[in-house]
Amino acid sequence: MIHRSVALLSMLMILLLQNGCVNTPENGRLQVVTSIVPFAYFVERIGGDHVAVTAMVPPGGNPHSYEPTPRQMSSLSGASLFVKAGSGVEFELDWMPRILSLNPELQICDASEGVRLIAVNHEDHAHEKRTHAEDLRKDADHHHHGRFDPHYWLSPENGIIIARNIEKALILVDPERRERYTANADEVVSELEALRFDIRSRLEPVRNRRFLVFHPAWGYYADEFGLKQIAAEEEGKTLTPRQLQKVIEQARAADIRVVFISPQFSNVQAEAIARDIGGRTGTVDPLAHDYMDNLRKATDAFSGAMR
Repeated sequence: MIHRSVALLSMLMILLLQNGCVNTPENGRLQVVTSIVPFAYFVERIGGDHVAVTAMVPPGGNPHSYEPTPRQMSSLSGASLFVKAGSGVEFELDWMPRILSLNPELQICDASEGVRLIAVNHEDHAHEKRTHAEDLRKDADHHHHGRFDPHYWLSPENGIIIARNIEKALILVDPERRERYTANADEVVSELEALRFDIRSRLEPVRNRRFLVFHPAWGYYADEFGLKQIAAEEEGKTLTPRQLQKVIEQARAADIRVVFISPQFSNVQAEAIARDIGGRTGTVDPLAHDYMDNLRKATDAFSGAMR
């Protein structure tokens, strides 16, 4: 009977481990889940060997339409911390209430806390800065971005805020490693400050400071560095023929020859725009894992296209 009980207990422990339900002493690491891949980069850099990180929306996934798998939902029971975008991303609007109801003890880090979100005027895609907290909560029931552009992480200035938010969250759930998390966060912030200077230097010679993207993900980046993002679509919707023609006219008037696409979206209409303006498409990824290297690559792509 004793042997049978031990065997049953061992089997139960194996099942729990397979489902991610136990943060074991053997691995000794905090289980952290992020909503999107770029936040996983920050957690890895600041948490170091003390964290194990997974992203709910995997590489190539679209956070505006992604639905987590049952296995992902189950694995949250073993997590100590969830890092959310908190800026109106549809995935979170749809799934955070369920995640919280199933995991009431899960600590939540809102990576956008302290960020000045950009309000979007959908008629002309103009951007206006608004404060984060109260207005965002009032608009939390507005799907498809609500009134705010959710892609704030693509500004390295906001990257610094993200790093500090994640530092505070890790310290809250694991105060014994406060000094290590703070030292790592300080290093990340220093690199981000250098990155901001580098990007500004690379863009300084550019005269035609307008670029065309199919999906409007780069508004915060443009705002920080004095550029103008022209966006073809909004809210993930297919362009009507009239909208398509308007974008083509805007591109011609701005002497634009490159349409930037995101790998998470269809490029069919972007290719059509590129053909009509006698140009080409280029790819910039708003959800790449290596945050700093990705912003450098995007800067090279934008500066090469703007001339």
